[in-house]
Amino acid sequence: MVQQSTALSLPSILLPWVAARPDEPALLTPPGEDRRILTWARLLGEVARVRDRFRAAGMEPGDRIVLIAPTCPEFMTEFFGAQAAGLVVVAVNPLSTTREIDYLLEDSGARMVVAHPARADAGRASAEAAGLPLHLIETVSPDGPSIRPQDGDVPFESTPRSGDDLAVLLYTSGTTGRPKGAMLTVSNLLATVGIVREMIDVQDGDRWATGLPLFHVFGLVTVTLSALTAGVPITLFPRWDPSAFLAALTEDRISIISGVPTMWMSVLAEATVASGDEAPSLRAVSSGGAAISGQVLRSFEERFGAPVVEGYGLTETSAVGTFNPIVGVRKVGSVGCPVPRMEVRVVDLDGREVDAGVDGEICLRGPAVMAGYWNRPEATAEVLDADGWFRTGDIGRVDEDGYLFIIDRMKDLILHGGYNVYPREVEEVLYEIPGVREAAVIGTPDDTYGQQVTAVIARTPDSDLDAAEVERVTREKLAAYKIPRIVEFVEELPKGPSGKILKRAIALPRT
Repeated sequence: MVQQSTALSLPSILLPWVAARPDEPALLTPPGEDRRILTWARLLGEVARVRDRFRAAGMEPGDRIVLIAPTCPEFMTEFFGAQAAGLVVVAVNPLSTTREIDYLLEDSGARMVVAHPARADAGRASAEAAGLPLHLIETVSPDGPSIRPQDGDVPFESTPRSGDDLAVLLYTSGTTGRPKGAMLTVSNLLATVGIVREMIDVQDGDRWATGLPLFHVFGLVTVTLSALTAGVPITLFPRWDPSAFLAALTEDRISIISGVPTMWMSVLAEATVASGDEAPSLRAVSSGGAAISGQVLRSFEERFGAPVVEGYGLTETSAVGTFNPIVGVRKVGSVGCPVPRMEVRVVDLDGREVDAGVDGEICLRGPAVMAGYWNRPEATAEVLDADGWFRTGDIGRVDEDGYLFIIDRMKDLILHGGYNVYPREVEEVLYEIPGVREAAVIGTPDDTYGQQVTAVIARTPDSDLDAAEVERVTREKLAAYKIPRIVEFVEELPKGPSGKILKRAIALPRT
């Protein structure tokens, strides 16, 4: 009998479900003619095959691999296979350019590139330039090697790991300077999935779905790994399609969905006619990655009859920090209370904790906080203190009930004539205006005021919304210095890989 993997092996989260329900679905692609369904036994069989392939290639525990793949079952089989071999996964956006991948290879010291055939060109060029082996991922069939329970045990072996061992390197977006690799350990990930199971109250019989990218901490850790840890099958969407997503809600009887606000906006735009039966089993919508407007939240809840619960976390905290309760008091505009085993405090510029209701920088501490930035001790020291508190760079306040409210990113603050303008406050008002599909508020240079409040809006189809109407509404609801003096309309706002609006990439039309 082959020994089971140790308690600190990430693939071990699959073993109870392989033993209990080997022939039930674990990973699914979207409904349709090309749908694939991997059972728990088939998933573990494929993980073992990938593990053996890495070992045969001479990869040693602690080696890094670059993984380039969309949101699909193959991402997860490669991820778990690498973990079973004791490797560190450097998850990469499949839309990355050769230049971007070159940097990640050099910075991480990766020894192999693993790429999905549909997104292999840039990875192939980078691997060749670096003299590294490239493996093209094969499409996983529902029919193939499976590992089934034998006499109540699951015969599966994993490289033993300690909690401090590095599991993944997830590079931050690099809004300032070059991207930094957040080091998430085995303990970070195992702690996070336990936290998520508790805060969402994942139940037997739940079914999850997401279109989040798996190279992002939200999609990989707090959604997919958490679902599989709880024995919940998850439908993975390799590209975002609101109509296909709506179809899956019905066909798969999805009970939990996870995404970012732009996804919910697109679903609302697609579900124009209410039938009342698109989501017969939906009980929870977890939203993160960016602030969701109160108007979008209320519209989605009214349309689908399930609570939208907003949470807050960062790559450096394994995407967890605070969360609104599914059952209990949910405060619109708040990102909730600290999740189990995580602490939150708000501090002033000198690092002193402030009273409830006072704005300051949000700090997080707990088992989900990263070990630091890869090969960047100085950058790590800037954000992680000796007591384990992580400085997020976000401005917020905690109310008397312990609920956290995000005011804005410190670097997004607009300084207009000596006044502080928080873009999120203005955006909340913009989303209340009929005809606004997406909105972003940024500061543009101004010789008189330093920065001018500028609203960039994507209208709903057939809307005739104009700048005069935007100014009229905002004048009624905002102080004079917060009113957007510049209003620009665009077809689409730029978005990052997780669907979050990228303010730094907004290019205003030339006048």
